Amino acid sequence: MPGTPLRILYLVAAPGIPVSGPSGASAHVRGITAGLAGLGHRVDLVATRDLDARGALEAPSVPLHCAGVAPPPAHRLLPRHRDELRTARRIAALALRVAASDPQPVDLVVERHALFSDAGLRTARQLRVPCVLEVNAPQRRERDAFEQPVSRWFAPRWERRVLRGADHCVAVSRWLCRWLVEEIGCRPQGVQHLPNGVAGLVGDRARGRALAGLADDSFVLGFVGSFRPWHGLDLLPPLLDLLPEATLLAVGQARPGEAPHYASLLEHPRVRAVGKRTAAELAHLVAAMDVGLAPYPADAPPWFSPLKLLDYRAQGTPTVASDLADCATLMDGAGSLVPPGDLRAAAAAIRSWRGRRCAPSPRPWTQVATELLRGVHPLLPLGNTEKRG
Repeated sequence: MPGTPLRILYLVAAPGIPVSGPSGASAHVRGITAGLAGLGHRVDLVATRDLDARGALEAPSVPLHCAGVAPPPAHRLLPRHRDELRTARRIAALALRVAASDPQPVDLVVERHALFSDAGLRTARQLRVPCVLEVNAPQRRERDAFEQPVSRWFAPRWERRVLRGADHCVAVSRWLCRWLVEEIGCRPQGVQHLPNGVAGLVGDRARGRALAGLADDSFVLGFVGSFRPWHGLDLLPPLLDLLPEATLLAVGQARPGEAPHYASLLEHPRVRAVGKRTAAELAHLVAAMDVGLAPYPADAPPWFSPLKLLDYRAQGTPTVASDLADCATLMDGAGSLVPPGDLRAAAAAIRSWRGRRCAPSPRPWTQVATELLRGVHPLLPLGNTEKRG
């Protein structure tokens, strides 16, 4: 890897990812940029927005430049994706202004891939540096499944053009690596598997229990993450019925307007919901859990790389998770895998871990950043010394 610190632009064109917000995507952006900066590199974060209606959780640790969301056109019959294309143009224009604001040249552009954005490609080509796309989901397929369907003609062609145009793609799961090569047509040597990371913080069990208002001798199950349909939250109340000795600590929240969908969980007498928490508080709360849960249903998306599994593993909290996607790899032996939806198997696995801990095994964001730059290094054969003369 280059010995001289790099100057890196990290772009987030998706309007739905406010970089100081409470979502897992926002946490990922803060984590990877902090990891790159933690290695000594200079990172500028260029995003559409800092906050949305969900409010703030934590600010990024690197300089942030917000382009804003492009205003909708006067004619609302135009396709929705045009708004996103125009927002991507704003991101690229701002990124180029940020690049020009300092005499130190930019060495690398990294963009968190958004379906209708070519901001990373545009910026990198203008600056004549490599473009890395960070792929966290098959965006078109995810939108069609969980949000408003997108153009059947334009979206797939645009998606392939942008992903194939990148110099390097990093994907958070093995499923995504296969998808990029087999369905999108990316070069295998240009696709890298790069699982998520976690803040390298050591939690305190007693402090976490105090934060949650839990007794020291309580048997505490834990769930960390956003309240989304594919996270298996509807399985938790019947699981608690099989474990009358347990209390569930839920660290997360529903999106605005979606809380009624999770009433059976939030109103359960043995559920302690504490909302979203900062990385430091989360470490304490996870350390306070006896067993962490990842109860994904059988129809959950196969492409995810759950941050919660890394949170549990980092604190030595044993995990009981559905045997799906990359769960086994991310757990790294720190818990048990059970068939999706099998509540009796999950209850038996949970009881088997009562009173036991695993060795903490964090995967810090600096490690993720190191692996990313190691994969990109062949694109910079002379490092950044050539540009500096």
